[in-house]
Amino acid sequence: MSEVILHLGSNLGYKAINLELGRALISNHIGDISLSSFVYETDPWGKKDQPSFYNQALKCHTELEPKKVMEAIHFIEKKMGRKKVEHWGSRILDIDIIFYDEVVMSSEYLTLPHPLLEQRNFVLRPLMDIIPEKRHPVTGAPISTLYATCRDLLRTKRLRE
Repeated sequence: MSEVILHLGSNLGYKAINLELGRALISNHIGDISLSSFVYETDPWGKKDQPSFYNQALKCHTELEPKKVMEAIHFIEKKMGRKKVEHWGSRILDIDIIFYDEVVMSSEYLTLPHPLLEQRNFVLRPLMDIIPEKRHPVTGAPISTLYATCRDLLRTKRLRE
């Protein structure tokens, strides 16, 4: 059984419900969720002229290989109605693989760990809730250090559960 850390984001429609449905589909198609971060409302990153996001991190256990996890993610996003119209644009549900065990890989299909995680406060803040001491398999830095040194100052506001 492998450990996979996922990051979910939604900025269209009923964002909290989108995350809830995403978690249910992840449980059904990827594996059991053992930890969930709080949900954070965050300013958009990359493309600023769009609604704020709701973001959450999950720790899951899966029997799927990384490529099969990615295929399941694409299935879930499509089932939720996601249409990839523009890079970093608005979306009903976006799911990224942040870590898969300690795997380091780069292919046309998938890069692990996620290549931009160190630059994104909206990813690091939820990770602080569930895996603050996990070390990045390339740099060796714990998530807590990556969060403390991140230069991204975009707003991340924890929502009440």
